Amino acid sequence: MRDLKENTSDSLHLTNPIPLTCHPAAVYLSGLEDNSHRTMKYSLDKMALLLSNGQCDCMTLDWSKLRYHHTAALRSALIKEYSPMTVNLMLSALRRVLLEAYKLDLIELDVYNKVTALPNVSGKSEPQGRALSREEIQAIIATCSGDDPRNVRDKAIIGVLRGGGLRRNELVNLELRDFNLKESELFVRQAKGKKSRKVYLPDEALSFIEQWLELRGYSEGALFCRVRRGGHIKIGTMHSDAIWRMLQKRAKLANIESCSPHDLRRTFCGDLLSAGVDIVTVQKLAGHASPVTTSQYDRRGDDIKRKAVKNLGF
Repeated sequence: MRDLKENTSDSLHLTNPIPLTCHPAAVYLSGLEDNSHRTMKYSLDKMALLLSNGQCDCMTLDWSKLRYHHTAALRSALIKEYSPMTVNLMLSALRRVLLEAYKLDLIELDVYNKVTALPNVSGKSEPQGRALSREEIQAIIATCSGDDPRNVRDKAIIGVLRGGGLRRNELVNLELRDFNLKESELFVRQAKGKKSRKVYLPDEALSFIEQWLELRGYSEGALFCRVRRGGHIKIGTMHSDAIWRMLQKRAKLANIESCSPHDLRRTFCGDLLSAGVDIVTVQKLAGHASPVTTSQYDRRGDDIKRKAVKNLGF
């Protein structure tokens, strides 16, 4: 971080509060969905701390004061601390905030062009998290035994995460109308990138949802909702963080290594690819914008790839 400190010796400083409608970071973040908002705000806060030597977060840093030597030094500092994928994500957030600063007439065009002239970092990052084994998934589901409403709900949630590969914010936004038992499908509305898609569920996951609906009832609203003390079910959207906490708790009860909702999504993609499902189909089921993203979840080893090549003829 030394280079960055030396390059910011002209001190990016705290400024008078800026109205949120004119604040480039606030304007940028206001257009993001919940999960993206949290991720990008975290990234912007980290960069603001580095740029200001710990004095500012993203809402108190004056982004309009940035110049090329600041952003170039920031990029170098990020490379030393984070993976290429994370650095590129953070640089993307930085560019978007500076674009808003330009649109808000806080910086001139020539300044904007210079401060954002930062190449992405090359190099492949290994996806974070892990794939779960069949035994681990069964152990987690086993912690949801019994007819307690919370157990029944959690088992259905785990079934959808594992059997449908949904993101946790996609799951909490599901409504009863999105579930079609006859067609074995869920309709995911306005997911990442504002795109909708259908996902299909295995019989076991469908059975888990049916058990949950017997308790929840068939009132319109969120498919998965809060369960209060005493087993009282309140129809209403859950927070996506509650899904993460639930799975952490279940993993601990199952006496397995900690896991996240995204690990079940990773397992979903990896298992389909290992079963020989083509990557474009998996991409569509997972809602990835590109098959390149889907390929990161391919766990097939060299032996499988070697056998695949041997099947080629001339």
